[in-house]
Amino acid sequence: MLVYGDQPRREDPLAKLAAIEAALGAGKRTEALIEAGELAQGLADAEFEALGFDDDTPLQIAAMELCIAAAAGRDVAGEAAALRALPLPGEVSVKTPEGYAFYALYPESYAKAAAAYGWSGPPFVIGLRSIGTSLAAAVAAATGASDVITVRPTGDPFRRELRLSPALRARLAAHEGPFAIVDEGPGLSGSSFGSAADALEALGVAPERIVFLPGHRGDLGPEARPEHRARWARSTRLVADADVQPEKLFADLTGALREAEDVGGSVWKVRLAAERGDFVARFAGLGAYGETKFARAAALHAAGFGPKPAALRRGLLLQRWAEGRPALPSLEHLARYLRFRREAFPAAQGASAESMIEMARVNVGKLLGEDAGRAAADRLRQLPLGEARPRPVHVDARLHREKWLSTDRGVVKLDALDHSQAHDLVGPQDIAWDVAGAARELGLSAGEQDRLAKDVGADPVMLRLFQVCYPAFQAGLATFRGEDPSRYRDDLARMTTLTESAN
Repeated sequence: MLVYGDQPRREDPLAKLAAIEAALGAGKRTEALIEAGELAQGLADAEFEALGFDDDTPLQIAAMELCIAAAAGRDVAGEAAALRALPLPGEVSVKTPEGYAFYALYPESYAKAAAAYGWSGPPFVIGLRSIGTSLAAAVAAATGASDVITVRPTGDPFRRELRLSPALRARLAAHEGPFAIVDEGPGLSGSSFGSAADALEALGVAPERIVFLPGHRGDLGPEARPEHRARWARSTRLVADADVQPEKLFADLTGALREAEDVGGSVWKVRLAAERGDFVARFAGLGAYGETKFARAAALHAAGFGPKPAALRRGLLLQRWAEGRPALPSLEHLARYLRFRREAFPAAQGASAESMIEMARVNVGKLLGEDAGRAAADRLRQLPLGEARPRPVHVDARLHREKWLSTDRGVVKLDALDHSQAHDLVGPQDIAWDVAGAARELGLSAGEQDRLAKDVGADPVMLRLFQVCYPAFQAGLATFRGEDPSRYRDDLARMTTLTESAN
């Protein structure tokens, strides 16, 4: 199934430098490190694309020195000036550091783990892009390491490998002390960590000199190679928990805590029963990632569509626990809500129409057979996509029945902040994505769907595309979560007739 994807964005390196300096000037050390890591990642990937391998270049050295200074909370004027003096591209492709945006990963926990370890000497720190760029800088700042690089594992997701220049291999081989390999994860295979250790051992580095700094204490996933699993089991791994306790972080707002309950499922979310009422604290993201979601929550509340946000601290968003009873919105209320999102939350385009069609081909093929998947994709490509004029916005993308609540302020929408910024391939889309979602999740008739689409300004061509792509994506998502995808499979089977008649 195709569900997950990456939505890189184009950014100006000079604007990133200004943002780093502004964040440090405002005392926002973590934000500055995230910005610096994204800049270093974008610059390194641009050179990797041009060269075909990672290299030890003046640009990358200067970018990593800036990252380390930001991680240490130092004034970065000198490092920023050195980087500005080098030839910078007009734009770089920046990838979202998933741990900071989605998974409650804190760079200070890496610094804490590295500082507590008894290194035999300064480590050579290797950060695996993307997020490993800034995490490596945090480790270097904590250990006083001067040798710090970032590399991009490439190839099959379960068989990653490094592509290093001769100069970079020589620099690694010359280091006589320990090595620290830094990244989030490991995931299904741990092949990114494995690729870096493979490269070091190929240069003659003894396994006992290699130290891993991962994002969790668990084992490699089920797709790991046997030799990588064996190495991981006997390796030194450094992990420390971040000191983030919502009951203490928000005590001035909630009063004394009576009870804390994990209500997040697959996400970091805690219900706090406290002296001043019930609240929910959820991870919204570090730096600009969390600030954007806080602003969106405030806008939704002001418009009468969502709970009021109380505070954003250390990436955690605190809101009042919404009290009420389940209730579906009227068609008019739903239209007002989607019109508000369309006007209030414009965005850069997420997945292209062709990417969505390819997702539908794969997912329909998994559910109904490969022939059905190919036929569905062929019919979708016959839509007049050249006539479409999509207007991408931060769609809700989670219009399920259980997400609506009748409160003393009217019917509000829960869980409405960040599905367009999640770790999946959809991203921002024309509001037609939410029209197709509402039709499926709220049981709208064909007439109600058409009326809603017209009321909210949905692009008609994109709506026809999404009538197939939405259930295909949701079926894939349900499968990944271990849920039953049959209701979406049944929709897709019916859509075979719909798409034939539409063409």
